[in-house]
Amino acid sequence: MRMPTALPKETGMALTREEREQFLSEPHIAALAVDAGAGRAPLTVPIWYQYEPGGDIWIMTGRDSRKNELISAAGRFSLMVDRLEPTIRYVSVEGPVVDASPATLEQLREISARYLPAEKVDGYVEAAWTNHGEQLVLRMRPERWVSSDLGQV
Repeated sequence: MRMPTALPKETGMALTREEREQFLSEPHIAALAVDAGAGRAPLTVPIWYQYEPGGDIWIMTGRDSRKNELISAAGRFSLMVDRLEPTIRYVSVEGPVVDASPATLEQLREISARYLPAEKVDGYVEAAWTNHGEQLVLRMRPERWVSSDLGQV
């Protein structure tokens, strides 16, 4: 199979700072990517995240998880969120971990409420707090952004 010598040029428009921060603040499922070491492609997994415009991004993961091990070693990670409707839009953000601290029940409730219907939050929080083991909140400071709305030309 012959590979193309040049990738097609993206036809969308980059989002403004306000547009990309607003988009990232919406409850999309992110794809987290982190260096997985020599000879390996990056680990890429879906994850819930929390973000308010102008602030740091935070995720929650198990203290003993592979994600935490790799993020601790790399000191940074990337998140990418996208949507298909009404236009194809995405935001990718990368930066250093600026804090790692034990998760609180209030943080678990906050992030769960972002993604779950209100009537499912209490049951999920109780089960997760009891069964998922010790959790950490990792905060990432956004440094590099890539974004586009492919419906804008």
